[in-house]
Amino acid sequence: MALTAGIVGLPNVGKSTLFNAITQAGALSANYPFATIDPNVGIVEVPDERLDKLTELVNPKKTVPTAFEFTDIAGIVKGASKGEGLGNQFLSHIRQVDAITHVVRAFEDENITHVSGKVDPISDIETINLELILADLETVTKRFDRVSKLVKQKDKAALAEYDVLEKLKAGFEEEMPARAVEFTDEQQKIVKGLHLLTAKPILYVANVSEDEIGVDVDNPYVEKIREYADAEGAEVIVVCAKIESEIAELEGEEKQEFLEELGIEESGLDQLIKATYNLLGLATYFTAGEQEVRAWTFTIGMKAPQAAGIIHTDFERGFIRAETVSYEDLVTEGSMGAAREKGKVRLEGKEYLVKDGDVIHFRFNV
Repeated sequence: MALTAGIVGLPNVGKSTLFNAITQAGALSANYPFATIDPNVGIVEVPDERLDKLTELVNPKKTVPTAFEFTDIAGIVKGASKGEGLGNQFLSHIRQVDAITHVVRAFEDENITHVSGKVDPISDIETINLELILADLETVTKRFDRVSKLVKQKDKAALAEYDVLEKLKAGFEEEMPARAVEFTDEQQKIVKGLHLLTAKPILYVANVSEDEIGVDVDNPYVEKIREYADAEGAEVIVVCAKIESEIAELEGEEKQEFLEELGIEESGLDQLIKATYNLLGLATYFTAGEQEVRAWTFTIGMKAPQAAGIIHTDFERGFIRAETVSYEDLVTEGSMGAAREKGKVRLEGKEYLVKDGDVIHFRFNV
């Protein structure tokens, strides 16, 4: 499943530094606005200790983690919805992602220019959110004109959409993002079809200074970001993009030792990747055999045939059964054979809802 998160923020908040750390893809990072002109795209592995344990148990020829795509989108400025900066080009890049990772500067540094002349995270957040809302308001207004003609003809679908558009327009005029407006399940389907920027789930990343990682520092900027995020039910991840760039260059024991020196258990990037993964309602199931142990991304609520289809469409088309054991049971018993003897391996049918951590062997016939 090619799922993507777009990294957004004002210029010079640390987006590209963070992106470099995430992907080690070498996106241009410089102390001036618009260092990133075209969106840089990087594929990252989703960290999962369970995959390592399964590899130890099965000893396959290869191990394949599940992956996630991050897009570094150039800095948005006030007036972007009207074409300021690189305006509409940026907005079109955001439209293509599944979730938004909003990087906010939460540190002082006189050597790094702030686009508005001062560090004010809430103002930064509101600047970008307002530009996205204004872009969505334009989309909804244009749609109103088309739908209004069909409403006059008593078209039922148009009437339903008209109600949704009115709700959205009222929300936007109150500077409320689409994700904060309440809709019924049926109305949500209409909203989804509009591909609105502010309907996308969002995660805030507070970028702090090097001396504020691994210690209990009272950062007033971070607290303000948390308060803002809590009000809309969003999560905040605290990182130091500069340190994350250093961590990204390390592996294994060297990386673990550096984390211990910093006084943290998990890198900010690992937290960010996992949080973004969870933000989209994603989970992981595994396949495990002598040839390969592999993690597969699926959407929570997916039934066994659809999950099988992620591997290959033939698996879904010819689905018969899913031979399933939970990761915990497999690790406890030590092998698939032992788990089967203890009755921990189940045969599940077409209505089975796949669970995070399931280890599955699909039976199919085409």
